[in-house]
Amino acid sequence: MAGFNSNEYRMLQSFQWQNLSSDQQFSLWKDAKIKTFAHVNAAAPIRIKSFNTADFDSIKSIKDQCRGANLSLFEIHDVPKSENEAAKELAGFASRFGLTLPETHRSEGEDGVVALKTSSASRQKGYIPYTPRALNWHTDGYYNAESARVQAFALYCHNPAVKGGDNQFIDGEIAYMRMRDENPDYVRAFMHPQALTIPANEENDGDGRPVSVGPVFYPDSVTGRLQMRYTARTRSIEWRTDTQTQEAVAWMREWLDRGDEFRVQLGLKAGQGVLNNNVLHNRTSFEDDPNGGGQRIMMRARFHDRISEE
Repeated sequence: MAGFNSNEYRMLQSFQWQNLSSDQQFSLWKDAKIKTFAHVNAAAPIRIKSFNTADFDSIKSIKDQCRGANLSLFEIHDVPKSENEAAKELAGFASRFGLTLPETHRSEGEDGVVALKTSSASRQKGYIPYTPRALNWHTDGYYNAESARVQAFALYCHNPAVKGGDNQFIDGEIAYMRMRDENPDYVRAFMHPQALTIPANEENDGDGRPVSVGPVFYPDSVTGRLQMRYTARTRSIEWRTDTQTQEAVAWMREWLDRGDEFRVQLGLKAGQGVLNNNVLHNRTSFEDDPNGGGQRIMMRARFHDRISEE
């Protein structure tokens, strides 16, 4: 990828982000992070003929962008015709990035891919992703057990909304950088193993999920790079009650509301998608076509591994 400096990548990969005592290393990492993210943020979507025929250079460009910014925007020319085709091709496409551990999901369809659309199906009814309502800032699977963290996901637009449905993305490493600039103690609080608790969720049919306790910032088990587990929701969530954690939570909410120059806003069009290492994201409310011209359909595949860093 033109403009991608190998020395800067090595700094991003080797940075010991859990060591909050080295201001010099943080300064070097921060400089490399800003340069690589700014380059990716200014780039056009990487164009690919089809999911099945993506060439080596396109795959490498997407990997390089994810190395520097933890996300990459792509655009497919020959789009799949049906949801089933889109699911199968998206799953195959994701495997080329080392994403081989798909999440088992209650609403998964073909090849473990979920079609996010307005739905009244019994296993989707009442869950905001299957309504036209806005989604607040979060990372996917923040409620999962430690052994089943979501590390990456692919989001592909099969059919856009008539109005709204835009997504915003913020790299978790950018969030870490801004928070550490504000107060390293906030980062330390978000690294605590009991920083964030999601209570157990029991459903009428006996299904549900157990309580989930863990940090906000945690290392990927393979690469050591920062991963993030977060939600801006205020109900059915318990933050550690110490002063530093409470102040960190308040700062994070205010910062997300205020916005950042490296916040990526996308109104995905049909054929466009995002591959990312489970960065912070949200979604505006949307409207489907009232005349029956189609509904917003986003194909999503989530994984327990990160995008490979060859």
